[in-house]
Amino acid sequence: MTCDFQVGGDSGVGTCVLIPRVGYADSLEMSFDQLPGEAMPADGPEIPGRYPFTRGVYPEMYRTRLWTMRQFAGFGTAAETNRRFRDLLAKGGGGLSVAFDLPTLMGRDSDDQRSLGEVGRCGVAVDVLDDVVELFAGIDLGETSVSMTINSPAAILLAMFVVVGEAQGVPRERLAGTLQNDILKEYQAQKEFIFPPTHSMRLVADVVQFASARMPKFHPISVSGYHIREAGSTAAQEVAFTLANGLAYLELAQRRGVSPSVAAEGFSFFFNAQIDLFEEVAKYRAARRLWARQVSARFSPVSQKAIQMRFHTQTSGASLSAQQPELNIARTAIEALAGVLGGTQSLHTNSMDEVLSLPTDKAARIALRTQQVIAYETGVTEVPDPLGGSYYVEELTDRIEAEACELIDEIESMGGGSVLNGVLAGIEEGWFQRSIADSAYAYERLLASGERKVVSVNAFTEGNEEDHIETLAISLEPEREQVRRLATVRAARNGNNVDAALSKLQVLAADPLANLMEPIIEAVSVRATVGEVISALESVWGDWPDENSV
Repeated sequence: MTCDFQVGGDSGVGTCVLIPRVGYADSLEMSFDQLPGEAMPADGPEIPGRYPFTRGVYPEMYRTRLWTMRQFAGFGTAAETNRRFRDLLAKGGGGLSVAFDLPTLMGRDSDDQRSLGEVGRCGVAVDVLDDVVELFAGIDLGETSVSMTINSPAAILLAMFVVVGEAQGVPRERLAGTLQNDILKEYQAQKEFIFPPTHSMRLVADVVQFASARMPKFHPISVSGYHIREAGSTAAQEVAFTLANGLAYLELAQRRGVSPSVAAEGFSFFFNAQIDLFEEVAKYRAARRLWARQVSARFSPVSQKAIQMRFHTQTSGASLSAQQPELNIARTAIEALAGVLGGTQSLHTNSMDEVLSLPTDKAARIALRTQQVIAYETGVTEVPDPLGGSYYVEELTDRIEAEACELIDEIESMGGGSVLNGVLAGIEEGWFQRSIADSAYAYERLLASGERKVVSVNAFTEGNEEDHIETLAISLEPEREQVRRLATVRAARNGNNVDAALSKLQVLAADPLANLMEPIIEAVSVRATVGEVISALESVWGDWPDENSV
């Protein structure tokens, strides 16, 4: 049995009901102008590449094209990160994924007093357009897909990316990549938010509207369950909260006049890969199936591409141990295998030393080679969904889908029949935060009691005294260099142009009907900094106190 969403009554309030899982072997030609549930075909096996995509979004999966090996990188200055990017591409990486430092993630410039000591420490420092120019120096943005893991200042970094691409001669229409831009999960789990939720969602909608019209090869949102899981959620909560956020963004796009089908075609998803191999494989299968059913039921008519959940996977940082860190190579390999067996479209493998520091070159290379071993040596790419049909995996898939569907129904009920309103209400009431914290606490109790064993942490600790490995050391000099560089840019730019662009942005920010992407592009083009753009918006919208932290 599995859980499907069916619309109940004239109110449009969703009701989760259990219905028999059916095959769609004959559905290749089915019309997506009607709900798939209105004309269910006879029972039969589910087929890769066909609704509801349980077994994969493409018929051939990795037999014709491997997943993108997209390694996450960024530290110090843009020049240092550029060298790491070019090295990863030379070693066989298929795309770039930018890690930003904490000040950038929080919308603060490197010379802000609150940034001191954090500049370039956990990612690359980006303050101004010149940093992005240097970040991608020698890298053809017309040929390289770029993912940017950033949320509150996402619109600003996208604006800089667009300007740099055009300076390279790459029009907006050719730029390919993904912007995380998933602000809802920041309030729920990761806590890197700045503005009140409604204003943050305004920026998300601006980006979606802009990209849908101008950047057909770019994914303006990567709906992320990764951080929800890292904060301690269960697999079912990761699926439910991620999909609820995705449905909320579709509602938001619809209110903006963007077709949900067009918006959903531009969405990608981002999931965690934990160590429980079969549960993780089932989780991805359940997420794909539930997304297809939910979007089809709520936003019909939709295109087939709109209901195909395409997702990136990253192995779990929370599963890594500081003790005997070489064991993290094995953990990461198992987690990466789960992502591949579950049908991911791109994959990042964590390095063994990431629990201690940013990765060394050697550790990053081993992480990439781990993916290549899976791809070229194991044979798991020979058939789509190799574990499909397993009694255990199928039962787990059904169970996770049913649990996630019930949670989505609960979220919708909090919003009076709107998932968007329900997600916002859940954030404001602290419901998501408490739910995740309760799950994290339950897991920690299992560790403390020894019922759940983690090798080198609460079991098999012999050898912990030998766990020292070489780690990456980042001096304070990159921070000093970044602050000096920023001062040089501030001195050389035309201050009147900057002031005019920021003033225009403030005026338009007060107009809820205005799309802010073009004014932000104008501001960064004249060298307004990330912090200055954020401050201009904050002066109109205010900030958001974290009153619901747990």
